[in-house]
Amino acid sequence: MKEDQQKPMTLDEKLATIQTKFKSKKSRFNSFGKYYFRSAEDILEATKPFLLELGVNVTIQEELIENSDFPIIRSIATLSDGENAIQATAIVGIDLNQKGMQMPQKFGSASSYGKKYALGNLFLIDDTQDSDATNGHGKKMTDADVNKAKDYLKSGGTIDAIKKKYAVTPAIEKQLKTL
Repeated sequence: MKEDQQKPMTLDEKLATIQTKFKSKKSRFNSFGKYYFRSAEDILEATKPFLLELGVNVTIQEELIENSDFPIIRSIATLSDGENAIQATAIVGIDLNQKGMQMPQKFGSASSYGKKYALGNLFLIDDTQDSDATNGHGKKMTDADVNKAKDYLKSGGTIDAIKKKYAVTPAIEKQLKTL
């Protein structure tokens, strides 16, 4: 083989290239949790420069799985070079009792979440700085936090979601439940 000719990259090598060079800013802001995050759309936008360069494509397929308790969406992210494919999967449950959302929003939210995590699994996106890793589970609520929690509940949020972020005393919980 001549010096100027290179052996074509395998699909595994192409995926490794994307995984090591991938950069996607967390451009979305969650005002209740006060953290930035990236969406599935942000991840897909960041992969676009690699598609033509490496001769690959990315697709996402979703499947609705029904069980006795609640529906589940299986999201499958696939990287393909036209001959071979590598897939990663995410499974997300749909909370049909979530207040403040219409049914299409409940499914759309679960779909977006599933896509994001399927893509994250495929591209080995490290989300250690996302909300689940950085929030102050169990931190005391300030007066400002209580006011934000009230607004959150009025817009359809749940006390359980608030409890995941803060140590809610019985007195504060009683105050929040009287809204």
